Amino acid sequence: MKIDIIGSTKEGYVMPTDETLRFGSKSARICYTPKDWEGISNESDETLMETQNLTLTNGHQSVYEHVHYNFYFDGIPKILAMVLNNENVYVTSEKSARYTKMKLEGREKELYDKWFGKFKNQIGNTYPFIDEKTLGKLAQENARYLSSVFTPTKMEHTLPFRQVNYVMHWFNDFMSNAEDTGFNSRLKIHMNEFNNLLQPLYVDELEPAVKHRSLTFLAKRNDFKEIFDEVYSTNYKTSFASLAQAHRHRTLKYTMQPPNASNGFYVPRIIANDIALTTEWLEDIESVKESFPQGMLVEINERGTYEDFVSKAGERLCGRAQLEIMVQTKKTMDKYVEAVKESNPAVYEDILPYSKGTKCTFPGFKCKEPCNFKTKSLERLI
Repeated sequence: MKIDIIGSTKEGYVMPTDETLRFGSKSARICYTPKDWEGISNESDETLMETQNLTLTNGHQSVYEHVHYNFYFDGIPKILAMVLNNENVYVTSEKSARYTKMKLEGREKELYDKWFGKFKNQIGNTYPFIDEKTLGKLAQENARYLSSVFTPTKMEHTLPFRQVNYVMHWFNDFMSNAEDTGFNSRLKIHMNEFNNLLQPLYVDELEPAVKHRSLTFLAKRNDFKEIFDEVYSTNYKTSFASLAQAHRHRTLKYTMQPPNASNGFYVPRIIANDIALTTEWLEDIESVKESFPQGMLVEINERGTYEDFVSKAGERLCGRAQLEIMVQTKKTMDKYVEAVKESNPAVYEDILPYSKGTKCTFPGFKCKEPCNFKTKSLERLI
């Protein structure tokens, strides 16, 4: 076998749209001609344009995923990053609100700073063995629930050319057809800004409707059934912050019902047993509900195969994972095991070894990460 590198993302160079389409046409020619890559590269402009027009109109558009664009977003709202990350086709590196302080203003900053101090004291008093640096990170992780899901952040995001266009088409559809709720109206502003900034890459013919695809983040219906078998479907409430972690598992599918403050708010476990602190927390987070704080609970549906769920558990059933998602993953695991115990013995036997606790109990797994709680991680309060 011979391998040639025939293309790559090059730092400092942005391939113009016409070059990207031309590259995609060459890729398509592999399917239609006996020529090798060198022969295809030397074909006439007329032949390549004919192929381009054909592929753009007949739905053979995957060839336009060979060219990728690396975007660096400075000031992208967290929620828009979540919309992009829910589409599965991407590579992303995003500033973490777990490990860095977010830049907030007004009431949100006031509450963030207030609860950062409270959480740091509460965690330090409960777990005096935790070092100062880790203590600060854990306080940040909990205080960020008060920050708006529209808080600007920074992110590198890599998309295939076709996906860039699909996203822009989906955003246009959403801006035209979605109801103008408080949440949607704010989201539309940022979608419009996204499309305006990337307009030079827009190709009208790269229309996702030809593949019957649409934006997946916001649910089109509210009657998803719960199923646990070879595949699974489960419904639960979780915070925006936890959903942002969950849907990074690109082999799984997530969709969210419209946000509604009536769903309630997440209460960090470290304060959940203190009535006074819990009451104060709920009053404070309720006071910024119009900003859609990341601690607002949203209804979601999660779907996938049982093998991919086990893969998710291998990351999220961990003492170093976000506590909320770890707890939810264990709840889903318990439901799964119970559901298939009688109905599907083969799946039951396959998944059972992963249901005993955190991933450090998984068969054949050897953890190399430092962890304060290890097999006791499901009992932790932070």
